[in-house]
Amino acid sequence: MFSTIKRALISVSDKSGLAEFADHLFRAGIEIVSTGGTSDYLTGRSIPVTPVSSVTGFPEILDGRVKTLHPLIHGAILGDRENPDHLDQMNQHRICPFQLVVVNLYPFRETVLNHPDEPSIIIENIDIGGPCLIRAAAKNHKNIVIITDPSDYPFIAEHIVSGSPITDADRHRFACKAFRYTSHYDHLIGTWLNSAEQFSPDLPDQLHLILEKTGTLRYGENPHQQAAIYRTPFSDERGLIAFQQLGGKEISFNNLLDTQSAWNLVTSFNRPGAVVVKHQNPCGASVSNTLADAFQRALSCDPVSAFGGIVALNRPVDPDTARRLNDAHFLEVIAAPDFDMDSLTLLKKKKNRRLVRLTESIGDDQPLDVRLLHNGALIQTTDRSPDNRESFKTVTKVHPTESEWADLLFGWTVCRAVKSNAIVCARDTRAIGVGAGQMSRVDSVAIALTKAGDSARGGILASDAFFPFSDSVDLAARAGIKALIQPGGSKGDPEVIAACDTHGIAMVFTGIRHFKH
Repeated sequence: MFSTIKRALISVSDKSGLAEFADHLFRAGIEIVSTGGTSDYLTGRSIPVTPVSSVTGFPEILDGRVKTLHPLIHGAILGDRENPDHLDQMNQHRICPFQLVVVNLYPFRETVLNHPDEPSIIIENIDIGGPCLIRAAAKNHKNIVIITDPSDYPFIAEHIVSGSPITDADRHRFACKAFRYTSHYDHLIGTWLNSAEQFSPDLPDQLHLILEKTGTLRYGENPHQQAAIYRTPFSDERGLIAFQQLGGKEISFNNLLDTQSAWNLVTSFNRPGAVVVKHQNPCGASVSNTLADAFQRALSCDPVSAFGGIVALNRPVDPDTARRLNDAHFLEVIAAPDFDMDSLTLLKKKKNRRLVRLTESIGDDQPLDVRLLHNGALIQTTDRSPDNRESFKTVTKVHPTESEWADLLFGWTVCRAVKSNAIVCARDTRAIGVGAGQMSRVDSVAIALTKAGDSARGGILASDAFFPFSDSVDLAARAGIKALIQPGGSKGDPEVIAACDTHGIAMVFTGIRHFKH
C-alpha cells in the first residue's frame, strides 16, 4: 500500500521547473536524495540535498557513468512494502525506501542532431542509470510515484501541499508514461546505432516505427477524421516535415499529401521546373529555361484539373513567376524553396492561398515504404532505383532523335510519380497529357492522348509498366506519337515491337518497372 511521500530521489537532465518543485518537497519535510549535476543545481538554489554518494558510501565513478547503480538505491525503489521478506531484508541492510522517483534522461536525440559526426559524444549521452531507475520505479508503482515529465510536477506538488492522496490510478498512469518514455529512448538509440543497417536493402525481422508528433491538423482526408503530423526522430530541418507556412489558411492533411507528391517530383529536375498535382497525381509538369515559363507550360497541360491543385517549384519564386501564379485560377498551395519579398507580397493578396517554403532533403531518409494493414503492415524498400539512358535499350528499327530522348527521359521521370496504371505524354520537356489510376492500361493511354489532343503529334508516350498488347501502340500512332518508353518484359513484346516498326515509332525499353499504388 502506498504511504505518504517521505523520501524522494531526483536525477534529471532537463531541469525545467525543478527548483520550484523541489522547494515544495523541501518545505513539506521530504528528504531529497540526488545525483551530481542535479544535486549541485538544487544546492545552488539553497535546497538541502543528500548526495547519492552519501547514501551508497561510494563515489560517483567512471566520469559519472556509475552513480545510482547500487543496492541501497535500487533496493529502496524495488522493495515491496507488502512483502514481509522484502521488509526484513531492507531492515537488515538498512535500506530506507523511496516513495517518489523523479528522473529524466540525457538528451540523446538533441546530441545526435548537434554532434552528428562525433560518435564518442553521442555514446556518452546514452543514459544507463536513468532508465534503470525509471523502470524499477515503474515496476513497483504500487509503492512508488515515478515522474519523468516536468509538466507533471504541479500535479504532485498540489497533492503534497494539500495532503490529498495520490491514487493507485495516478501511479498506474505515471508508470505507463514512464515505460513509454524509456521505450522511446531505447528505440532512439537503436535507430542511431543501426542507421547503416536501416539503409541496406534487407528488411529487418522486427521494425519499430519511432515517430514524434509535431502538430495537429484540422482534420484528415474528410472532416470526420482526426489527423496529426509526425516526424522521424533524427529528421533534419528539410523536406515537408519542416515546412514553413508563409501565408494562407491552415494547411490540411490532403494539402500535405499532395505537396509531398509535387515536391518529390519537382526536386528530381535539374533545370527550373514546375509541377501541378491534384489528388497525388501530377496533372502538369515542365522544365524550362526560366521558372515562370516552366510554370506556365506545366499549367497548360491540364488547366481544368489544376483548379484547386498544388504547385511546387524547384527555384525561389521571382516576381515574373509570382505574377503568373497570381493570374492563375484557384491554387490551394504554392510550395517553393523561397519567395522574394515582392513575390510574397503579391501572392499574399489572395488570403486563403497557402504559401509554403520547403528545403530539399539530403538524400532519401526513408528507406522503407510502410503501408499499414489491419493488425499488421506491408513493408517494402523505397523505389530509389536510378534511371539512366546508358542502361536503356532501343528495341525498334527507328531510334529516337536527341530531342525525343530529352522528352523520353523527362516523360519517364514524370511517369514514376503517377499512380498506376500510369501513362504520360510529353513534348518539349513538358507533360501534355496524363492518364492515371485506371484498371486498364489502354484506358490510361486513351485518357492521356485525349488530354494531349493535337499536342500529341510529334510527342512521346511513357508507360510505367509493359504493354501486353499492341493496342496501345496503335492508339499512340493514330495520335501522332513518335517515340515510346516502357519497361518491356511482356510475352507480347514481339507483337508490340512489330507494331512500332509498322508505324515507324521508336521504342525504348528501360528494363525496370515503376508501379505506384
